[in-house]
Amino acid sequence: MNRFMIIATAAALSVTACTSYAAGHGHKDVKLSDAGYFTDGHDMTLYTFDKDDAGKSNCNAGCAKAWPPLILEGKADALPEGFSVISRKNGDQQVAYNDQPLYLWVQDKKPGQTTGDGVGGTWHIAKP
Repeated sequence: MNRFMIIATAAALSVTACTSYAAGHGHKDVKLSDAGYFTDGHDMTLYTFDKDDAGKSNCNAGCAKAWPPLILEGKADALPEGFSVISRKNGDQQVAYNDQPLYLWVQDKKPGQTTGDGVGGTWHIAKP
């Protein structure tokens, strides 16, 4: 899949952050930044977690407060290629890319920040 197709299809994916991070961050669209990594509709960087299993989030409770999962808003029947939805322990539907759940980082305070990359040696910027 070329970069143009990723941008075009990823922009159509509607998601929202979980309530622990949702204040002021409503409806989201996953898109590819100019720097080549995934962001939400507010240009906030998305991350993956090395301790997740394919198709399963292992970031819950306190972890999910610091790393809010990207929760699907609406129906999952038209997700772009490479994107899927996984069920979290609490029943929420989290967006994943190539079976890797996607998260925000509460320490990123403004668009374009990537301060979560490398945290604990297990968090990484989500890229195609």
